[in-house]
Amino acid sequence: MAANTAGPTDEYGIPIIPEPVDAAQRKRRAIIDAALVEFLREGYSAASMDAITARSGVSKATIYKHFGSKERLFLAVIGGILPTTYADLEPFNSTIAQATDLRAALIRLTLDWTRILLRPDIMSLRRLVIGEIDRFPQLGQLWYRVSYDMNNGPLIEAFTELGERGVLDVPDPALAVQQLVACTVGVPQLVRTFRPEAELAEAELTRVITSGVDLFLSRYSAPATARS
Repeated sequence: MAANTAGPTDEYGIPIIPEPVDAAQRKRRAIIDAALVEFLREGYSAASMDAITARSGVSKATIYKHFGSKERLFLAVIGGILPTTYADLEPFNSTIAQATDLRAALIRLTLDWTRILLRPDIMSLRRLVIGEIDRFPQLGQLWYRVSYDMNNGPLIEAFTELGERGVLDVPDPALAVQQLVACTVGVPQLVRTFRPEAELAEAELTRVITSGVDLFLSRYSAPATARS
């Protein structure tokens, strides 16, 4: 069944949720918080509107008044969280081109990035979006767009600048970013996505990320003569 799209939505069809400013908005916030817990715990299909009602302390009639349907509530909850997923990385992303030690900066960035993505709440959200992507393709599109805008985009700009300065040799900065992510962040993320119980000690995580950065730089570091 198609989601009820009554009310304002963004370009992806995700319901726009204003910040709570009065009693009605506080109820709306309580519903969203309760629904997030239920959807992450049970998935979309098994999530119970009765459980969301009980957890939020808001009547089921009020929930439907605010959101219209379970589908719209799901979109509002998950779509509202995705843009904040990488917020902690944004300031550091923009400084890569100015780093005095590019290797250390890339290791730090990709380690921080990986730690964020391996958080239990983010991994649960990722699995949930993957599991529901056929039913709600707009969530997959939003996840990809948020990842690109907040992470890939700034790194593409940084690699382009580093290429112009002769620090890196990057014919295709966008591809270079994808390859960096694949050989660093992507390794533990893939394991944890499908093996939630998998443990990864900090020393091993650092080893994996450092090895991936070194692999990346072995391909894209400009020859010393080009930098002199």
